[in-house]
Amino acid sequence: MIPIRDDVPTKSFPLVTIVLMVINVGVFVRLMLLPSAASEETVLRLAVIPYELTHVPAGRLDVLGYNILTLVTSMFLHGSLLHLGGNLLYLWIFGNNIEDVMGRVRFLIFYILCGLAGALAQIAVRPASQVPMIGASGAIAGILGAYLVMFPAARVQTLFFFIFFARIVPVPALIVLGSWLLVQLVNAGNMGPGGVAWFAHLGGFLAGLLLIVPFRVRRVSQSLY
Repeated sequence: MIPIRDDVPTKSFPLVTIVLMVINVGVFVRLMLLPSAASEETVLRLAVIPYELTHVPAGRLDVLGYNILTLVTSMFLHGSLLHLGGNLLYLWIFGNNIEDVMGRVRFLIFYILCGLAGALAQIAVRPASQVPMIGASGAIAGILGAYLVMFPAARVQTLFFFIFFARIVPVPALIVLGSWLLVQLVNAGNMGPGGVAWFAHLGGFLAGLLLIVPFRVRRVSQSLY
């Protein structure tokens, strides 16, 4: 089940959404152009490593500050084209509408806060993990949470794959995003599959649910509030 587009029109040009997409693509391409060793070193340097945040040597404020900064830099790194493409697809479909109801500056702050919330949620669950965390999934999960509150009845054109054919079907956003959330909850509960920060998704989603009300600047008829 892959969302393609929604039916919610916007009143403003989604500048921040597009800029975020361009930055993510630009960083990914730049790393792809580096030699393999240099690319891996850069990713390790800019990724969040929970252990390094929870085991900072006493008095090393420089180390603490650097590790805190990785909470932001890690949001713009992706491990594969599929990882990048999936995040950008959700960002484009749902992000433009949330930017529209928040305004550009508020939306950017909201995006960063949801990304931070996602990373901190994963760190809280896996404080001793030395596996690097990268990706915009926490921030985008926040957008999904906000969208669920603001546009639960929106129709999302969704591509379904069956055994021998595929079909695009309009599905209520409540079902699309509810299904997404269910997948996150099931996998987080099962602690798998490995390599995916499921609790970062859940943390970002929860942040989006909570922050949409104070961050929005206009209401819409589909809002649950």
